[in-house]
This record gives sequence, C-alpha cells and structure tokens, in this order.
Amino acid sequence: MTLTQLRYLVAIADSGLNITLAAERVHATQPGLSKQLRQLEDELGFQLFVRKGKSLDTVTHAGRQVLERARTILAEAANIRSIAANLRNEAHGELRIATTHTQARFALPAAIGMLSQSYPRVSVHLQPGRDSEVLAQLEAGRVDLAVISTAGAPPGSGIALPAYRWHRVILAPREHPLATSGQPPSLDALAKLPLVSYDSSVKADSSLRRAFEARQLQPHVAMTAGDADLIKTYVRTGLGIGVLAEMAMLPADTDLAVLPADHLFPQCTTWIVLRRESVLREYVLEFVTQFAPHLDRRDVARVLAGDTAAGEWTGVPHWRERRQAALAA
Repeated sequence: MTLTQLRYLVAIADSGLNITLAAERVHATQPGLSKQLRQLEDELGFQLFVRKGKSLDTVTHAGRQVLERARTILAEAANIRSIAANLRNEAHGELRIATTHTQARFALPAAIGMLSQSYPRVSVHLQPGRDSEVLAQLEAGRVDLAVISTAGAPPGSGIALPAYRWHRVILAPREHPLATSGQPPSLDALAKLPLVSYDSSVKADSSLRRAFEARQLQPHVAMTAGDADLIKTYVRTGLGIGVLAEMAMLPADTDLAVLPADHLFPQCTTWIVLRRESVLREYVLEFVTQFAPHLDRRDVARVLAGDTAAGEWTGVPHWRERRQAALAA
C-alpha cells in the first residue's frame, strides 16, 4: 500500500467515481490510476467500489471505512511535509483557497496581493464556488482553508476564525420608486417586488428568507446567482431589486442606488475556516494575519495545535471599518 494509491482512491471518490476526472485531478493517466486501484484492492482482499460494467457505481461499505482512514493518513502526511518545510524555512509552495465568488472578487485581492509581496514564490489557487461547496472542498482536503460567511453561528466544521462583519444592501436603478421615495426600504415594500439575490437566498434556512417569514411575508425571488456582478447586471436590466453583500459595491456602480438594509437583515460574519489539527505553512499564517489583522498569529497557532479552544475573538472589525482604514492608508 502506498500514499499514491491512497491519493488516487480519494481522488476517485471526490470526482464522483469518474475515473477520467480523477486521473486529471492527480495528473495521472486513466489506465495507470485504474491499475493502482486494482493493486490496492488485491492487497486488501476486497473491492472498494461496486462496478457496473466498466464504470464505478457506488462505494462499498468496506470502501467507506478505508476512505475515511485514507483521508486521515493523507492529511497527516501533508502535516509532516509542512513541518519539514517550515523547519527548512522554505518560502515557496501553494496556497489553495475555497471561497465564494463575492469573497474572491471583492474581499480577498488585497490580502493575496500583500502575501505575494512577502512570499513571491507562493502560488495562490482560488476555487470559487457556492456556499454548500466551499466547506466540502476543505473537508475533502482539496484546499488549505476556506473563506465563507454566515449570519449566525460559525461553520460547524473545522476551526473558524472571524475575519470581519458585514451587512446586506438593497440595490435598485436610480429611477426606481424605491430609490426616489426618500424612505428607508421596508420588508413589506420588498415583499411586493421581484428580488435578485444569491443562490443561498432560496434555501429554507436562509437568513434573508427567515427575516421575511418572521414578519409573515413571502419574498418573490425572481432570480438567483452565485456571482455578485451578475446580480448587479440583472438589476440594471430591470429584472428586480438586488439584495447582496455590501462589499460587492464598487465606486464605479454609480448608476445604481445603494440603500442600507442593516435594519432589515441580520449582520453576517465572514470566517476563515481551517482544518482541525492541521500544520500550516508559514505563508498560510501570513495570509490569515493579512486578511484578518486583528487575529494574533500566536493565538491562531495555539488554537490549531489544540492548546486552547476556539472561543470569542475580540476586535472583529466591520467591513466599513476595513474600507475606511484602506482609504486612509
């Protein structure tokens, strides 16, 4: 049994049992990957997957147990490599970040730019996706950290470090009655209008949906998108009123009216989520402190090492404070 075989096994499972896709992800040939899988099954004495013709159909009960252990072994192997690289003071490597389109487009560029200045030989790989996909990427070990937002408790998996707070805003064409009324928007008024918002807004546990339901109102979500720029584009076409994160607004968006929604929807928090018991490369810790300067680097390292529990972090700034500080600099 080799680490390569275990890596191939996990790649197959994470690729939806698609051998071709798995081979592409691990930079192997399809015949080579299939051969390694057969050798692993021969050594173990049982099948890891149920076959249907030449395709893999499902993971066997024994396969699920092996997969769980394989992920642990690969994670620990990565930790050993990180320890060795840190002891050698290596300043090169890869930082893989799973996040949403809004974070990748509007919140992360400054921190990634500063990281590049400190570690020019570190390549950063962003993997934008939907909220539901981001943590799955982290749990599967395909990324080093995740950046994701919630309107309540921190994400349930991994170690969550608060980066900043933020609110939603209401977006409308400047000539729209909602923008020209001179009154702050209300949920009653919004419930009568078509809305354009994020994909997550149609989920039953969406904080946007819960805010309407608390007033016994039903929102009419005319369109959803994972990309804030798409939401702005369709607001411009007159499809509906936008409800999106305030950091998605740019100085160039002067053709749109931005109305505050602090009084309508709960405050959200953007989190940096790390795998438990992971050993971080020095440049990963550098990124964390660049993206969230209020997080003490030593405290983060102690939490990761299990010396202290992740509890309440003080001094978490609001996005508006971060923006003002950036403009002042």
